[in-house]
Amino acid sequence: MDKHLTHPVFKVLADCANQLGVEAYVIGGFVRDIYLGRESKDIDVVTIGKGIELAELVHQQLGPDAHLSVFKTFGTAQVKINDLEIEFVGARRESYNRESRKPIVEDGTLTDDQNRRDFTINALAIGLSKSNFGKLLDPFHGVEDIENKIIRTPLEPEITYSDDPLRMMRAIRFSTQLGFTIEKESLEAISKNKDRIKIVSKERITDELNKIILSPVPSVGFKLLSDTGLLAMIFPEMMKLHGVETINGKSHKDNFYHTLEVLDNVAKKSNNLWLRWSAILHDIAKPATKRFEPEHGWTFHGHEDKGARMVPKIFEALRLPLNEKMKYVQKLVLLHLRPIVLAKTEITDSAVRRVLFEAGDDVEDLMALCEADITTKNPNKVKRYLQNFELVRERLKELEEKDKIRNWQPPVSGEEIMTIFNLAPCKKVGDLKNALKDAILDGIIPNDREEALVFLKAKAKELN
Repeated sequence: MDKHLTHPVFKVLADCANQLGVEAYVIGGFVRDIYLGRESKDIDVVTIGKGIELAELVHQQLGPDAHLSVFKTFGTAQVKINDLEIEFVGARRESYNRESRKPIVEDGTLTDDQNRRDFTINALAIGLSKSNFGKLLDPFHGVEDIENKIIRTPLEPEITYSDDPLRMMRAIRFSTQLGFTIEKESLEAISKNKDRIKIVSKERITDELNKIILSPVPSVGFKLLSDTGLLAMIFPEMMKLHGVETINGKSHKDNFYHTLEVLDNVAKKSNNLWLRWSAILHDIAKPATKRFEPEHGWTFHGHEDKGARMVPKIFEALRLPLNEKMKYVQKLVLLHLRPIVLAKTEITDSAVRRVLFEAGDDVEDLMALCEADITTKNPNKVKRYLQNFELVRERLKELEEKDKIRNWQPPVSGEEIMTIFNLAPCKKVGDLKNALKDAILDGIIPNDREEALVFLKAKAKELN
């Protein structure tokens, strides 16, 4: 394995370990990624004692370009140099209190440290000391599991997942990211221990959930979350999309699997996490708005509006950011039917202007979401929908170039309206502003200041 330790930092690590007379090993993700053929900039170093001392000496040897951080409370340290991050920790054994995922930590051996690792593929270690430099230590056959694409725990899975329930999310995340299969006993243990996820902070759960969402095929992770029962506990609103109901021989589609198709379609187009969240939430209000009408069958009237209003509560519950990212998702959920309606009907300039006005700079992402929402298995329908969307895109481009509606600002402001008509802040000011906006969006007048002033004077007279 020493052929993989050619970076100059490994010679420094080895020399410093030998100088201090300590055993040191590269362990975890860096070693795993060697076998996966992935570049890694994070190096975890475990020592048999003196972890912080080793970090301090390495920092000293690397010179002024290196930055040292010491966390004495946790017995860890970090050295950053250029684009590398090296974490140092002394080997330890852990025991757990059932009410917390924070372990009781004691000094231990390398075997103890490998035993406490979450998965066999993350328990691989390479020696850094003079006597074992480049030697692989693989007590749980992690290399074999990488070759067979298996996620397996080093010790009894029920104990592993019960001790630290976040590992259940991590198992599903690694399975989704790497295209690995979770070992049968391990998968059963996740289902049995799903209730233990309650002791994990929402922030940590959502961090893993976001990594699943950013995976190449995120539906894999959501199906595992659903099958193990975790999804119902961490994201019940999405679980409610599951299922099909039939009345008088009329059924609706399973909106859970439809949502996963839309999510996978978006994932093929974009790595934008928040566009992917928009795909997840675009139909989130369908269970709440579902109605059966004998003459029409199943309807979900207003699900886009109710869904947009659900977004802030879902973001708050999952500890997602309540800022412009949340507003972006809310906007796309609210507008996701608009281009679809345009594609099905005769496209009017007024309707196109309103989509441009409301979507602003996110209109391309809105169109991407709408195209991803085409999940019919009928190739002729897919072709027709995509052709219609292309027409919508052309009209959006034409009208934006002509009317400059995207991120539109009124050519006459509210303050100017108050000055012109000698008004204090009142409802009439808002009425004039809205009338001006509608006149421009409906194409009654161009997006021009002089035309706007003429229109406002006429409208003000009409309103007395």
